[in-house]
Amino acid sequence: MSDEARPSSIRSEAPERPLLSTPFYSIEYPGYVKPESVPLAVSNLGGPSRLETAFKRTAAKNEAFLELNLRPGNPFAHPIPGDIVSTNNILLKVVRRKRRHPDGECVGEFTAEVVGIIPKTARFRSMADYQFQPDMSDPLAQLRLAMDRMDVDAIRQYSVPEEKEDYVVPASTHPPELDPALAEQNEQTFGSRSNLRLFPPPLFSRQNVPQNYNFKANPASIVTTLVNEESGEERKRLINKGRWKGHGPVTIAFGDPNVPEGPPPTVENVRTQANSELLNRILEFMNERPVWTRAALYNQFSPAELREIHNSKIIMPLVGYMFSDGPWRDAMIRFKYDPRKELDARIYQRIYFRNANHPVARPSVVARRQEGRSAATYINRSIEQEESFEADRRKSHIFDGQNLTKETAAFQLCDIHDPMLKEMIEDDENLREVCDERDGWYSAQALERIKTVLRHKFFSLLQGYVATEEECEALLEQDAAGRSQTTRIKRLKFGKHNMAKGALRPEDAAVRICRSYLMVLPYPFLSHRLRDCKQLLIGMPELS
Repeated sequence: MSDEARPSSIRSEAPERPLLSTPFYSIEYPGYVKPESVPLAVSNLGGPSRLETAFKRTAAKNEAFLELNLRPGNPFAHPIPGDIVSTNNILLKVVRRKRRHPDGECVGEFTAEVVGIIPKTARFRSMADYQFQPDMSDPLAQLRLAMDRMDVDAIRQYSVPEEKEDYVVPASTHPPELDPALAEQNEQTFGSRSNLRLFPPPLFSRQNVPQNYNFKANPASIVTTLVNEESGEERKRLINKGRWKGHGPVTIAFGDPNVPEGPPPTVENVRTQANSELLNRILEFMNERPVWTRAALYNQFSPAELREIHNSKIIMPLVGYMFSDGPWRDAMIRFKYDPRKELDARIYQRIYFRNANHPVARPSVVARRQEGRSAATYINRSIEQEESFEADRRKSHIFDGQNLTKETAAFQLCDIHDPMLKEMIEDDENLREVCDERDGWYSAQALERIKTVLRHKFFSLLQGYVATEEECEALLEQDAAGRSQTTRIKRLKFGKHNMAKGALRPEDAAVRICRSYLMVLPYPFLSHRLRDCKQLLIGMPELS
C-alpha cells in the first residue's frame, strides 16, 4: 500500500494520554449510598482506620478483609464478610456539560479525564450469614452489652434469673426488634412461638460461596404407590429401579436362636453371575473347615483369584454367614453350622487385640502401587524372591511363635501352631458346658491364660526376639497369684463388640514384660534385658 492511501488510517488512531499513577481504593458497597450517608457507610465498615489497615500494601492475610455491620452496636448481628482483591482498574472523571442549541434543543457533552489507578478493591461477594435476633431485654443479652461497654458494675450485678419454664408463648407477644411484617406472618401461620432464650452462635454457616446445585430428578426413578397395611393410607414414593444393589453375608447376633440355612433369596437369584469355579473351591474349603476368617480364606487363593473374589460381591454371601459379636465375630461360618452348639468349634474362636503399643511402619498405598507397577521391580525380583513373597503371604494368618507375619494380632485358635499355645488350646479340662458370649467354650481363666501367652509372644516378636517358655510360665504364675488382675478387670468393657478384646495398657504391658525379664535368671544376656526394661520405662514417670 502506498503512502498516499494511509492518511485516513493515521488520522483515525486515538491520541495517547499520560496515565497518572495516583492510587485510589475502591469499595463495592452492597447497598445504596447517598453523598450525605458516606460517613455512615464508612462507619459500618469499621471506620477510616480499619479501611487504611485493610488497604495498606504490607497488610497481612488476616488483615486484608472487611466486615460490613448493617446493625452496628448489636453484638448478636453477624457481619457480611468482604475481601480485598488486586485490580488493574482506571478511575475516570466524567463531566457532562449541557449546551443549548439555537433551535432550543438541550444537548449534553461528555468529557472524560483519567484521575488515577485502582490497585485494590473491596468486594462483598460472599453470602451473608443467617441472622437471629434474641430478646434484648433478657438479662443475658444485657450482660453481653455490659461486656462491650466494660461496665464492671453491671457485670458484677448479674445473676442467673429464675427459670420460669415459659418455653412457649403466644405468637402475638413478639419481640419489639422483630419486623412487624414478619410478626404478622408468624401470627397467621403459627399460634405460638418458642421462648427458649436461645442465643445465636458466632457463626451459623461456613459456606461463603453459593453453589449451583442444578437439581434434576433421577430419570431412573419411578413413582410407586405404597399402601399402609394398618390404616389403608396410600403414599407415593420415588424408587430408583436402576440403583446398584450390593450384597453382603448374612449377619446375626450371638443371642439369635437360629442360624441361616442358606443365602437370602436376593443373593440366590444372582448365583449364576458368580464364577462357578471359585465358588465351588470356596465351598470345598467350607466343607473341610466350617469357620474361616477372611484372611485365612483369602490366603488359599492366588492374587488374581483373590482380585476376582473382591470384585464379585456375590461369592462370599453364597458360602456362609457371620456373627456380629461373640467369640466368632466377623468370621465366615458355613450355613446350617452353629458353633454355639458344637464343642469342637472352640478351636475356631478368634483372639484379637490392637497393636497400639508397638506400631510397625509400613509403606503407603501409593508407594506399594508404584512399586507393583514398576517394570524395574519385576525385573530385579528373581523367581525365588517372588515365590518366597507368595509363600509368606499364604501364611500371614498363622502364628508359630517364631516368625512375625503381620503387625496386628488377629488369629483363630486353630491357626496358632506354637507348641506351648497349642497344648493350652487342646486342653479339654477347663471347658464350659454352655457356650458363653464372651469366652466361648473356654472358661474365663483358661482363655485369659491363652491370651496372656499369645500377647507376650506376639509383642516379643515385634521387639525383635523370640519369647522363651520360662518367660511365659512366669507370667502365668503372676496371673495365678492375682498380682495383675485388678487393672485388667477394671479395664474390661462387657459390651457386645468387646468380647474377644482386652489388650493391656502401655504401662501394664511394660511392667509385665520387665518382670518376666528379671525373673528368668538363666539367661546369658542379662545386661540386654536390663537395658530393654530401662527403655520401656522411659516416659512413664509413674512406673520409674
